[in-house]
Amino acid sequence: MGLQAIYSTLFIDASNECVKATNSNKLTAGNIDKILTTYIERMDKEYFAKLVPNSDVAAQDYNLSVTTYVEQEDRRETVNITALNAEIERIVAREDVLRHEINAIVAEIEQGTGPLWQKLTN
Repeated sequence: MGLQAIYSTLFIDASNECVKATNSNKLTAGNIDKILTTYIERMDKEYFAKLVPNSDVAAQDYNLSVTTYVEQEDRRETVNITALNAEIERIVAREDVLRHEINAIVAEIEQGTGPLWQKLTN
């Protein structure tokens, strides 16, 4: 183990390793093995563990919050903005057609003409 590993703090975010069981969370043997292996290896693992030099911890005013050092995985849905924009354009165009049709029907009713007016008055 190098000096960097000795003069560093290992932050492990095991929050996603828990299995929900009734009112408390449980760790499976696999969860425990992953945490212990990471601890023994003392290496960075993306979205799970970060070996931080103690000088960096000092620079953070000795903040020991795991989320300060271990980046959270972005699990948000990826949106194809081009496809979304095309869908919005299609909806707006359809809405425009429907609006014109409704306006024509309302005009027929107001003027007392057209086939719809005939149906309403017969």
